[in-house]
Amino acid sequence: MSVRVRFAPSPTGYLHVGGLRTALYNYLFAKHHGGTFILRIEDTDQTRYVEGSVDDIVSSLEWAGIVPDESPQRGGDYGPYVQSDRTDLYRAYAKELIEKGMGYYAFDTAEELDRMRERQKAAGIAPRYDRSSMRNQFTLGPEETQRLLDLGEPAAVRMKVPITGEVKFHDVIRGNIVVPCKDVDDQILLKSDNFPTYHLANVVDDHTMAITHVIRGEEWLPSTPKHVLLYEGFGWEAPKFAHLPLLLNPDKTKLSKRQGDVATHDYINKGYFQEAFLNFIVLLGWNPSGEREIYSIDELVKEFQLEHVNKAGAVFDLKKLEWMNSQYMKSYVTNNLGYLVEQVQPTLRQRGVTASDEYVGNVVQLLHERITLITELADFGMYMFTDPVIDEEFKASVWKDNSADIIRGILDVIRTLDAENFNHDTVHNAISTYVKDNGMKFKDIGNILRLAVTGKSVGAGMMDTIAILGKDASVYRIERFLNSL
Repeated sequence: MSVRVRFAPSPTGYLHVGGLRTALYNYLFAKHHGGTFILRIEDTDQTRYVEGSVDDIVSSLEWAGIVPDESPQRGGDYGPYVQSDRTDLYRAYAKELIEKGMGYYAFDTAEELDRMRERQKAAGIAPRYDRSSMRNQFTLGPEETQRLLDLGEPAAVRMKVPITGEVKFHDVIRGNIVVPCKDVDDQILLKSDNFPTYHLANVVDDHTMAITHVIRGEEWLPSTPKHVLLYEGFGWEAPKFAHLPLLLNPDKTKLSKRQGDVATHDYINKGYFQEAFLNFIVLLGWNPSGEREIYSIDELVKEFQLEHVNKAGAVFDLKKLEWMNSQYMKSYVTNNLGYLVEQVQPTLRQRGVTASDEYVGNVVQLLHERITLITELADFGMYMFTDPVIDEEFKASVWKDNSADIIRGILDVIRTLDAENFNHDTVHNAISTYVKDNGMKFKDIGNILRLAVTGKSVGAGMMDTIAILGKDASVYRIERFLNSL
């Protein structure tokens, strides 16, 4: 049987990084087995629908290179792939459950349900639907139930959970799980507005879309006994289940926006590399067979196995992500400099900077070890593209009575150099000779030369900086600085 998996987010906001990991694991599992990866939008709770969230989900997946084989956008043989387009199907299956004795009508109002919960709370009983005392087809009887239905009385459909026995299922990650039926609530399957709840729609869709493996977050583990009972009630074979570990903050609490960014688009906008971010995300819960930490997508497809996913929560370590991004930065500088230039040019243009790809590439090579994100080049390295702003505090700490004379001397040296042969070696040799001839050391000129050329207290090596700026720009900057004194 061919593997078919799905990523089924709800359009209630941005794509959480945990959702991206779930999508990635499903995608890798499908591709590892030569199977099919499906995107399904689960919008049964219309009250929580957020405009634009589907676009955010789709664009985030596209950025990540997680391309569905079937989806609302691409279509497929098992559509529609949006649950609100499948409501007639859910109503038909809810009716089938009632006919099979695995579901029943309930006419309780919200106020009646609130009073039931208050009674249970006062009695120290865990809140759950009380089938024996509430207004449903068992307490009302068949004739009264039909009369109310004929009158159009609002009725929900609940699942009829066995009073005794156990629900048993196997989780690929967590092993065999057993839950007493007494701990499973008579869940609403079809609301009184005829719209399905997550549980009915989820099971019906997974069955009718021929899903073989349900790979989802740990937060859905408590719902799985209900789903297993629904599969049994319909007489369907359940898919294999795999519940992924939670993502945690560094303090081991559940990952939340109170302690940092949790939306995938936050990391996209900050300029993290797609490959680095996916590499980081995939290791949050999955242990590869070796000691390596850097993998290409093709290597991940080849290596990925659900059996190597941990049960314990995984800490979202931002420092580890930054380290991984820096590793990719180094690799790109060596093997794909053009990609980095493509990434940074839009940011420079937004800042009003026009620079050739060759020059931007040289600046990237110069500064890449001093930044974590390629987008930081426009902040940390802006002095390489525009007239520098002098750090007055730095100037006050390094400027001496003879500093202006030293800078004028270096300016004269630079003026003598050939613009066509202006590089690190020629600049270094000329300035070294000047320093030696005047009885100085490099430490005597380093800070004041950096001040005159860049205006900053930190940066790359000055000989490389001057060489990349070129003769004309270096002369202009030093003259401008001296004129400002």
